[in-house]
Amino acid sequence: MIIRLHTTATEAQIAELRQQLEATGVSLHPVHGEQQDIIGLIGDTSRVDLRTIESLPYVEKVMRIQEPFKKANRKFHPQDTVVTVGNAKIGGGHFAIIAGPCSVETPEQVIEVAKAVKAAGAGILRGGAFKPRTSPYSFQGMGPSGLALLEEAKKETGLPIVSEVMDISQLEYFDNVDMLQIGARNMQNFNLLKEVGKLRKPILLKRGLCATYEEWLMAAEYIMSEGNEQIVLCERGIRTFETRTRNTLDVTAIPMMHELSHLPIIMDPSHAAGMSRVVPSLSLASVGGGADGLMIEVHNNPEKALCDGPQSLRPEQFATLANQVFTLRDALGHK
Repeated sequence: MIIRLHTTATEAQIAELRQQLEATGVSLHPVHGEQQDIIGLIGDTSRVDLRTIESLPYVEKVMRIQEPFKKANRKFHPQDTVVTVGNAKIGGGHFAIIAGPCSVETPEQVIEVAKAVKAAGAGILRGGAFKPRTSPYSFQGMGPSGLALLEEAKKETGLPIVSEVMDISQLEYFDNVDMLQIGARNMQNFNLLKEVGKLRKPILLKRGLCATYEEWLMAAEYIMSEGNEQIVLCERGIRTFETRTRNTLDVTAIPMMHELSHLPIIMDPSHAAGMSRVVPSLSLASVGGGADGLMIEVHNNPEKALCDGPQSLRPEQFATLANQVFTLRDALGHK
């Protein structure tokens, strides 16, 4: 349930209303907007007298929310959420490119790629230290030592870093990581979602391979229910009947998420296609569709990459694409 207040509502009136509502046993989620204030109610609202609330002179409107996701709901929070990662901002008109290797492999590799993507305009460095692989015989990542290499790249370039956490037991290694990624396979690892919800770090939440929009937002709700509202949604392609590409990038998710939720959404064209040659086209389509950012894999020697080399751009290819992305955004009138 949402209570929309008149702009003339005083602090004393709001405090009185909150006290009255809390007496019914519901949890309150106040949102202070630029134009007006909103109070969101979470829990059993059957004991809230709708007519009494609506009759108050400082209440403009009372609405019930049918969707199960409350905190992630646009109705609950009309203004866009802006997530800050280091010096980069995502959402609310702010656009950021996250770039780097799928997997951290050597100090030389990660430093070289980090410098290249920063020079081209990336605002956040990505790199995998713990890798969820389909085959148990594939490279599983360097683990904590990989995170240490990312931290060195951060010191060298000033770029904030994002890396994937796969299990609660790994969280102890992520103290110096600026943004934690929850991968597609862990989107519904509810224990992990609740644990990262207790942190005060931005979370990059990837969409599951076969997840609906509602399931995706309910995963975000798990994180938000624990107090962490700094979430960026990441569309990385869904599994369809098509076999030419690894996955199908759902560009429709951009306007749908902006309609349903206040959380920013970025696109990962690298994982969607699985082929570097189509990454530029999918990236530009995503920018045209209104994405709040891109996540692109970049490797200085894709042929010898230990993980997902075929979908990685070379640094010079990334620089060309980044220039096209910023040019397109300028043409569309974005800052």
